[in-house]
Amino acid sequence: MSFDEGWAQPRPSVDDDWTRWQADPLQEVDFAVHIHYLRSYLAKGDRVLEVGAGAGRFTRELAQIVGRVVVLDRSAEKLQRNQRNAAAMGYAGAVEAWLEGDMRALPRDVEPGSFDAVVCYGGPLSYAMDDRNKALAELVRATRRGGQLLLSARSLFGTLHENLPAILSHDEPALNREILQTGDLGPRQVAPIDQFWHAFRADEFREFVVSAGTEVIALSASNCLTATWKDLLITWRSDELMWRHLIDLEIEASREPGCVDLGAHIIAVARKL
Repeated sequence: MSFDEGWAQPRPSVDDDWTRWQADPLQEVDFAVHIHYLRSYLAKGDRVLEVGAGAGRFTRELAQIVGRVVVLDRSAEKLQRNQRNAAAMGYAGAVEAWLEGDMRALPRDVEPGSFDAVVCYGGPLSYAMDDRNKALAELVRATRRGGQLLLSARSLFGTLHENLPAILSHDEPALNREILQTGDLGPRQVAPIDQFWHAFRADEFREFVVSAGTEVIALSASNCLTATWKDLLITWRSDELMWRHLIDLEIEASREPGCVDLGAHIIAVARKL
């Protein structure tokens, strides 16, 4: 999700969870790049664990791509919404189970090596803060040897890139330097927000994923070309051919080494060794 004012804004409410990836065209680009990697690396019949699934915007895509999904979220309310959305939109049959649990200690129902792929998109690994290594180890444990992990997390310089005017206007230079040095937006920096997060540099995210016993086979920003063109995106979105061309260009640019740090999220596709 993008931050409109400075480094931080309130998290979306539960009611907004389904729509937040399409709340504006910029987030729709972010979503489209995430989906590109699901479609590129997953196959029909794969058994997938989706962690931090929320109301199910990615669950619907996974149901269509693989047909075998186990959904996990620590919020009972979001799991109920996920289940209701699946029933209403006709893909509940592709979901084996809805599990309530914490990614830092996966439920017993999640047996080691029992999934062909694990998907953890959006903010969960960033929100895990100091427990992120423990959380990633659990995701790797659930993946079979040779299986894949499709992960994303908040981007440090991508957040700065997208929100530079607001950050310069609303934040103190000393605060900005501290956040850039640590990647952490926590209680010592911004006390009023209700959840803290760690944003990654691209090289840091790669090393983080590799350290858990994986090989990174793809690394990408979730957007880079469009990050500073939000006002024009509304016009471009109305032209379907132009929009498809834009998404193609965004996918190509976002995986270039010089661009990986410039999107809202950093996406990694990794293989368990």
